[in-house]
Amino acid sequence: MAFLFERVAIVGVGLIGGSLSLAAKRAGLFSQVTGVGRGAANLAVARERGIADRTTHELADIGPVDLVVLGVPVNSMGPMAARLAPYLQAGTVVTDVASVKGPVVEAVEPLMPAGCPFVGAHPIAGAERSGAAAASADLFRGSRCVLTPTPKTDPSALARIEALWRGVGAEVQHMTPARHDQVLAWTSHLTHAIAYALAEVIASRDPDLFLFAGPSLRDATRVAASAPVLWRDILLANADPVADVMREFGAALDELREAIAARDERRLVAHLEAGYAARRKLEESKP
Repeated sequence: MAFLFERVAIVGVGLIGGSLSLAAKRAGLFSQVTGVGRGAANLAVARERGIADRTTHELADIGPVDLVVLGVPVNSMGPMAARLAPYLQAGTVVTDVASVKGPVVEAVEPLMPAGCPFVGAHPIAGAERSGAAAASADLFRGSRCVLTPTPKTDPSALARIEALWRGVGAEVQHMTPARHDQVLAWTSHLTHAIAYALAEVIASRDPDLFLFAGPSLRDATRVAASAPVLWRDILLANADPVADVMREFGAALDELREAIAARDERRLVAHLEAGYAARRKLEESKP
């Protein structure tokens, strides 16, 4: 049986890296997977669940591999790539799963040794849970994955990474790193910021209000259950686009507030109908 990547190292065996391993193994795309991480308990779970065939705490122990998947936090990508580079052999493809691409591509691409191409990738899938225990072979089915090639990206490596993500059930699209970060500021980073802010402001007003929370509040704040340190790094890495979209969202919220305060039924209904129509389009946009 011909595997797309025979030997794979996943550096940071979390929700995304672990799910990719499970999905790629099930699809016959990976053969042997080495999981690299710091937490002994998490690595043990990765072995028990078949995410990794072997695990190690040391990059020096990964051996010759065909693919390295960087699944570490955004601000650790550059330092991790620098530590990894001396152990890479020509022909190894390196990719990542970070939800911010500009700073990651800028940091990682120049560190790759000759013959070790880097392909930036972001699977738009996830959950508020983390770690190998949360990994699912079905996480990427029906999702989108954005690849962010640059003029330096090797076409053959790009094609193999695209085949990987298609093989685990994702629809693949290409964007520049800058365009990706602008888009995700709207569709992911803003929504997380809103969720955290909404949960915080209600709790600061009166924590007992949560006793009367219905499905709408739970849905609106679900992603605020994500690890704060992870989202601190993401929001700061994409700070300028996120700040821009938050200003625009704030202006829209002010407009809605003014319509309500003025008891302007026409303006209010216009905003509500526009939001309703937009939500219908969101449902239609699923891959």
